[in-house]
Amino acid sequence: MPEVNLPTLLRQHAGGQRSVSVEGATIGEVLEALQSEYPGMAGQLVTPDGELHKFVNVYLNDDDVRYLEKLDTTVLDRDMVSILPAVAGGGA
Repeated sequence: MPEVNLPTLLRQHAGGQRSVSVEGATIGEVLEALQSEYPGMAGQLVTPDGELHKFVNVYLNDDDVRYLEKLDTTVLDRDMVSILPAVAGGGA
């Protein structure tokens, strides 16, 4: 099963775990399984239209899935999926 690294904000919904393993052959399936297993995450990763929220970055190993196949990106059992909150900043 792919392992999913969770940001601090989502860990509260997964019993404080830094990472969890869930089934899924694509990023979309992994996120769906994650939200099914941990209902508190529902709505925080994917929009009602089925797109990644713009304030969430998802990486497959070291690659941003937005530059791959997005939610249709293939995931293998040995892969690492990392969810990171988007960071915005400004100049001084």
